[in-house]
Amino acid sequence: MTLESFISYKDQFLIHMEIERRLALNTLKSYTGDLELFISFWEDVAKTYPAPLSLRTALERYLVSLYYKRINNSSIARKFSCFRSFERYMLTHGVNLNLELKRPRVAKKLPRFLTIDEINHLLDGVKDEELGSPSPIRDKTVLEILYATGIRCSELISIRLEHIDMREKTMRIRGKGNKERIVLFGNKAKERIIDYLSKERSVAASQQEPLLINYRGEQLTSRSIQRILLSFRKFLTSKRIITPHLIRHSYATHLLSAGADMRVVQELLGHSSLSSTQIYTQITPEDLTHMCETMHPVHDIIQRNEPDS
Repeated sequence: MTLESFISYKDQFLIHMEIERRLALNTLKSYTGDLELFISFWEDVAKTYPAPLSLRTALERYLVSLYYKRINNSSIARKFSCFRSFERYMLTHGVNLNLELKRPRVAKKLPRFLTIDEINHLLDGVKDEELGSPSPIRDKTVLEILYATGIRCSELISIRLEHIDMREKTMRIRGKGNKERIVLFGNKAKERIIDYLSKERSVAASQQEPLLINYRGEQLTSRSIQRILLSFRKFLTSKRIITPHLIRHSYATHLLSAGADMRVVQELLGHSSLSSTQIYTQITPEDLTHMCETMHPVHDIIQRNEPDS
């Protein structure tokens, strides 16, 4: 395959990944960037190469250059996934690229998490006026929902009023690959949401409006959620940077340490593979010795699954 034909197929491939494969928006952006960077590299190398470069040769040189730049393995692995998906796509057009790519082994890091005491302190120990926010109830609702459900940041900002069932204490979430799932939340999260809706959020004209909005009445962005969580950092003695994923890790770790079934946690997290959930079981019991007694607010979820005595 020549550079020109690769460029011509690139846009078709990305449309296929977005519409047919329903690739997550962030992954699609990463794939787009990966392909554009590779095309730029191919064009630069082609200027000094005596003969036309094949796709395989250009790709081999590109991947080697990434290693020399000390790009981390997880980023390189994603680029491999992108090119392997492109190779499979071309097969549907009767073109066998025969790239023979071998994905680099990525060392899995144990997820970091907050202790239950730290979570409790942030949710119940910090007063509204201490946050220094014009919307402190909303900000606490953000943290409460993330911990109560374990959802991703992109999923949080997409929640609309119609997605919430207060009576059943459930939320309808649309996650990666446009897959829909139901998550549970406890009484504490229910109280926070009701408090936010009655005291800070402007009256909704329809149930299609987003749950979380800014002062202009617009849906919060991922960056807004990140800023909100960072504002809680000063209340931790560890001064650990708080991110949506840190709260998600905390949710999963606390559930599993309390004896929740791994497949149930997999479903709640929206993991397509059980192996993604299993990483939380690698945390040693010593790491969890201070995580006993009941959980907040996940405790309500555990109780819902216990049989009546």
